[in-house]
Amino acid sequence: MKTRVEALPEQLRRGLATLYYVSGDEPFQRDQACEWIRRAAHQQGYTERQVLHVERGFDWQWVLRASDNLCLFAERKIVELRLGATKPNAEAGKVLQHLVTNPLADTLVLIVGDKLEAAQQRSAWFSAIEQQGVVVQVWPLEANRLIPWLVQRLKHRGMQAQPQALQQLADHVEGNLLAAEQEIEKLFLVWGAVTLTAEQVCAAVADSARFDLFSLSDEALGGDGARATRILFGLKSEGVDPVLILWALAREVRTLARLAEHQAKGDTVEQILTHESIWEKRKPLLRAALKRTKVTDWQGYLCQCAHVDRVIKGQASGRAWDELLKLTLGLAGVPALRFTG
Repeated sequence: MKTRVEALPEQLRRGLATLYYVSGDEPFQRDQACEWIRRAAHQQGYTERQVLHVERGFDWQWVLRASDNLCLFAERKIVELRLGATKPNAEAGKVLQHLVTNPLADTLVLIVGDKLEAAQQRSAWFSAIEQQGVVVQVWPLEANRLIPWLVQRLKHRGMQAQPQALQQLADHVEGNLLAAEQEIEKLFLVWGAVTLTAEQVCAAVADSARFDLFSLSDEALGGDGARATRILFGLKSEGVDPVLILWALAREVRTLARLAEHQAKGDTVEQILTHESIWEKRKPLLRAALKRTKVTDWQGYLCQCAHVDRVIKGQASGRAWDELLKLTLGLAGVPALRFTG
């Protein structure tokens, strides 16, 4: 079965499975899910733990041997497989299927890895885990869920925060839940179990916001120019190469240029999105972007991407970050900065 991170504690209270697969690229929530599983297992007598790091050349038969061998004084055992970015191969698939279909009464298997790709989720071994084990897929926390999450983490410490203080904290730690948890811990040590004010947060919290390239393109396509600008400057302050930012934006522009051309030929938006195999989660962003633009707009953005590329390479006059800002705001629908050349 699949379960969300926030639903995992309740699922663990109902009983332990023999195999858990925790995957995702958001480290704080992934580590938290694993800790909940380990804690629940320890309470039920799983007192031994063996950690195996899966790297190139890893012998998957070690997993079966580790599952068979208990310490002299242990009644039950956790075998933890840390995959990282490693993709299970054919041998791994057979071993994982064996662990699911032939569970050992005294062994709990915990697999931890990066985000699963679509091909992995269609594999036989993943289907077996999904049917007979528990899959916890961790997703980055979206911006509109950050403040409720902060409220819960503060409550865990016996703290509250005024609305302005919550917003101030969210602005500082957005995109980095580990930093958020560390800042809450710092605030608790400094102020104790109080209702925080904006002044208290400003005095204690460092700017730990971490933005990524895909958030930039998502916010721009969603029409939030102010937020997209803040993310762009965040990336600049982190020293991200302008070439990478242009790559992320240009990729979206090329996709939408194709969609707009199909739309101009009379295809419906839904037909186009289905034909292009667009993920369900991204469809609202692309619908919004198509609704406020014409096919000629996307042709202009393609030209603008080419111009930014020349500026970055020193083949055209201008400053790279200024041109990236113009492109970002243009995609967000800010008319004054749309490309006209």
